[in-house]
Amino acid sequence: MKILIVEDEPSLRELIQRSLEKERYVVESAADFKSGLQKIEDYDYDCILLDIMLPDGDGLSLLERLKALRKRENVIIISARDSLEDKVAGLELGADDYLPKPFHMAELNARIRSVLRRNHRDGEMDIRLGNIRIVPDSFKVYVDGRELELNRKEYDILHYFVTRPERVVNKSTLAESVWGDHIDQIDNFDFIYAQVKNLRRKLKEAGATATLKAVYGFGYKMIVES
Repeated sequence: MKILIVEDEPSLRELIQRSLEKERYVVESAADFKSGLQKIEDYDYDCILLDIMLPDGDGLSLLERLKALRKRENVIIISARDSLEDKVAGLELGADDYLPKPFHMAELNARIRSVLRRNHRDGEMDIRLGNIRIVPDSFKVYVDGRELELNRKEYDILHYFVTRPERVVNKSTLAESVWGDHIDQIDNFDFIYAQVKNLRRKLKEAGATATLKAVYGFGYKMIVES
């Protein structure tokens, strides 16, 4: 799961990032409107934590841009402006939640899990595809009821594809989603090939009915074999 923090206060931004990285999220950050706008235009996220008051613009304008781009990112507004008008404006523009500052990190983590569960999995705790079951809250994977041991990146890749079945994903999109946007500085994707190869082997050995198929010259997609 990939999260963008748009927050101009350095200490709070770093605190949130460290906390979320401990929860095994891929986290990126932007300190102002301009850099936040560039990131939402160039990359996709599972959730955006958005401050309204930015030094060079209004966070609500970023929400309007997301809407214009027809992106489906979950958005939680985190703002010191705890006014009814701001809450209504944010929710009408498509925000999923509104958390006033100051807040406890435990509450922010709970809000993130809630919106991701509500919007990605229709409120279900587990994710299922074929005979694969993923329990995101504990990062566990089961095949036919038996736990499958995966390393962190193997788990992240599997989670990414299980939530996007039958969708062809190119290598650069996969890398950016699982490793972060700095991945565009990498010359090749050998590390992806290695992780995907190991994941495919483990799924096959476990008897999984869903598998990753290579799409020649492009990337991969996950399918359920009949």
